[in-house]
Amino acid sequence: MLTRLEKAQESWGGSHSVIDSWLEERQDLLVQYCKLAGLPPYERNDQALPAKAAIISFCEILVDYLSAGHFEIYDDIVKACQEKGPQSLALAKELYPKIASSTDMALNFNDQYAESADDNLLETFDKDLSELGEILEQRFEYEDELIDNLYSNHLDK
Repeated sequence: MLTRLEKAQESWGGSHSVIDSWLEERQDLLVQYCKLAGLPPYERNDQALPAKAAIISFCEILVDYLSAGHFEIYDDIVKACQEKGPQSLALAKELYPKIASSTDMALNFNDQYAESADDNLLETFDKDLSELGEILEQRFEYEDELIDNLYSNHLDK
């Protein structure tokens, strides 16, 4: 996921301030995800679950990222696609439901772990975090398609 982010920043960085900001938020999200999951370079020697505060912090960043996409970025991209061509608009309409589905799954993770005081839920935390990682990776692919379409067809380079 980090490699994909680096490629996205190399390809589209500096082309649009909103996209730059969003990619920075994605980077923050990925760093927090790696810390929570104990992925390199944030490996842990113990098998302990992360602290509740770390989970809450991650969930806050997750919700901020999801919100930025839905309430800022996607609308701008769809507007640009409507103005510039039916093929671009068709791509946006194809990808949006897939992205929305991943939003629902990510918000379910947030609801389950950030807002719950039930420590028994932590028994499935590692599995749920891994599934969330897969969902986010797929989501980033869809988002990158939208950004690439915007960059390739609608921005003055």
